[in-house]
This record gives sequence, C-alpha cells and structure tokens, in this order.
Amino acid sequence: MSPVFLSRLIFDFMAAGLLLFGLSYWWLGNIAHELAGCAMFLLVIAHNIFNRRWYGAIPKARREARGRLNMAVTVLLLAAMLVLLVTSVLISQALSGIMSAYGGFTARQIHALAAYWVLVIVSIHLGLRWPMIMGVARKLIGIAQPNILRTRALRVIAVLVAVHGVWSSFVLAVGTKLSMRTTLDWWNFEESVAGFFVHCVAVAGLYMFLTYHAMTWIHDGKRKNIDNSAHRVQSNG
Repeated sequence: MSPVFLSRLIFDFMAAGLLLFGLSYWWLGNIAHELAGCAMFLLVIAHNIFNRRWYGAIPKARREARGRLNMAVTVLLLAAMLVLLVTSVLISQALSGIMSAYGGFTARQIHALAAYWVLVIVSIHLGLRWPMIMGVARKLIGIAQPNILRTRALRVIAVLVAVHGVWSSFVLAVGTKLSMRTTLDWWNFEESVAGFFVHCVAVAGLYMFLTYHAMTWIHDGKRKNIDNSAHRVQSNG
C-alpha cells in the first residue's frame, strides 16, 4: 500500500473526526470549535488536492450509474461545505469586529443546518467507498483469506450499528436539525460526553449502511438483468 494513499486516508478520517468534534460546540466552547473548524477545512482542501485527478475523470464517470451518483453526492458535499465555510466566517467570534453585522441568528441556524447535512452527506460519501475502505482495513490487519464466521459477525455488527443509528437519529433530533426547524432539544454534555459521539457515529453508520446496501442491491439487480438477457439470447440461439 502506498504511503501517500495511506496518508490520504488518515487525513480524511481526521477531517471526519474534526467534523464530529465541531458538532459538539456546547462541550468544546467557541475557541476550540473555531480551531477545529479551521483544521477541518485545511484537511478538506488537502483532500481535494490529493484527489484532483477525480475531477478529470468526471466525463467518464457520467456514463455509469454509480459514477453519476458519486458525482451528485460530491457536488452536494461541496455545496454544503461552502455554506458551512461562509457561515463560519459570518458568525466567527474571532472576526466579530468585521462580520458582526452579518452574524445573526439566521446565519447560526444555517451553519447548524449545513453541519448536520455535511455529516449525512459525508456518511453517504463513505458508504459509496466502503468496499475500498474494507479492502484497506484487510491489508492493514493482514487478512488474506475470507472467513464465513468473520463475515457474518461483521454483518451482524453492521445491522446493530444501523439499528442504533435509527434510535440515535431520534435522540439527537437529526430530522429537526436537517429541516432547520427551531428546537431546544440539544445534547446535555454535563450528563455524558461520550454518549453524544456514540450517537453521532451511529447516525453516520446508518447512512453508510443504507448507501452500501442500496448500491449492492442496484449492482445485483443490474447483474441479474444482464444474466437474464444472456440466457434469453442463448435460448433463442
């Protein structure tokens, strides 16, 4: 495995971790929140530099259903990140002397809305790449041969994470936050800090689970149609 590729993955997961930390504003405090946000955006810029060749492959990707979906998710993620960046500048307390006229309640609402949409879209983004991520994990651990018991255990864990993610979505009121509805239902960090991150990871796991299995279902359906078409051709021949 290339050290550059491994570094890219580490930076990507660091950015995802900083996103989760950024969501815990009422635990971090403003200074730590803004520093985490700045670090995350620097890593996002690095991610785009490392993956600049992907943009050149867009014309080819448009020919395939998976490529079109991947492109749509990437565009949505870029849009959400731009909204997050712009609102970050508008509501930054470090820049309050310059941006105080623009950093009102609405900007803060939009900032929170964009943050939770980024969480969802990043999870879908990872779900589309889950086979590659698992392949990297197998190489790092040194797993060379498939194992039925291990596969079944991982599938059970994935289902449990997805079920937990459904519950966590209600606990964190994710639906309310994704629709920009005003709510006072915020996590009480005085009761539990770890619980918040566990719920966030479970929500991310839910969307990764749904994305991966949706793509598997589409791929299997397409392969079945191809096999049926080939069988009909042979029968007619």
